[in-house]
Amino acid sequence: MKLASKKSGRDGSLLVVSKNLKKAVEVSSIAPTMQYALDNWSEVEASLNELYSALNAGQVTGEFALDLNILSAPLPRSYQYLDGACYASHIQRNRAARGETIPEDFFEKPLVYQGISHGFMSWNDPIRLPSDELGIDFEAEIAAVTGDVPLGVSADKACDYIRLFVLLNDVSLRSLIPAELKRTFGFLTGKPASSLGPIAVTPDELGNLWDGELVAGTMKCWVRGEQFGALQTGIDTPYHYGHMIAHVAQTRAFEPGTLVGLGTVSNEDERAGCACIGEMRALETLKDGQPKTSLLKFGETVAMEHFDREGNSVFGRIEQVVLPMQP
Repeated sequence: MKLASKKSGRDGSLLVVSKNLKKAVEVSSIAPTMQYALDNWSEVEASLNELYSALNAGQVTGEFALDLNILSAPLPRSYQYLDGACYASHIQRNRAARGETIPEDFFEKPLVYQGISHGFMSWNDPIRLPSDELGIDFEAEIAAVTGDVPLGVSADKACDYIRLFVLLNDVSLRSLIPAELKRTFGFLTGKPASSLGPIAVTPDELGNLWDGELVAGTMKCWVRGEQFGALQTGIDTPYHYGHMIAHVAQTRAFEPGTLVGLGTVSNEDERAGCACIGEMRALETLKDGQPKTSLLKFGETVAMEHFDREGNSVFGRIEQVVLPMQP
């Protein structure tokens, strides 16, 4: 099943979207918002699935041609956003470029931080910031969206509580992050609002891309109009979504609508490119002693899209321009 949210107030209005992303239908009689659907998943899932099947068969009254420009983030705001650094080559390269090593316990428990959850940008919203001297970067990820997750859930059971997957751009400010991390209290100003791709997808809709732990496929990224990376998302990480969820659930239950990302996609094979500028700059530093690829400036664009094995877009595209904040 594929779902989206039409721009409407703070939380949008829920849509069911066809498999080919060409048609949609409003479903306010079943679930007015994505958060409502997640809060009441056991009651509404069957009805939403039935409508999805009918929409794909051309049997729905009220269907309309989908213009992606009307869409907000699928979940415009959530109760919690957790993001990790689970792809080993990403953290190893970035730390090595700074003359640092990975944490001694990196392969024992995942690195996780809690980011802004009270407002996600839509797929084509400009990234507005007060200065382009902040070291503006993107990070391409796939995030899981959970239902209720019980306190103490195990890693092998945690993925049962995933309801949806979404494309995520975790915006990072490289000029602010190092000083914040040195204070040992974690990210704050270095991590502004993130953006989500236009379409949320249920695990069963992913077919053989979803093995119950990781989402496979190719994450392509573009910076300033040029392809920057074409990475495989289902490999090169010692952790899966269940590990991330279980790690945090040691001490807290999750509300429905919690987002869980594995962090910037990264492959051991450098020929795949990168899913953030920071990692490319780290590789350049390790090779040549200094970076040559510049971080994003006002007026420049970044884009990302995840593809299945047949080359079909899974979540739609994120494409954003960096602009000054509005007065």
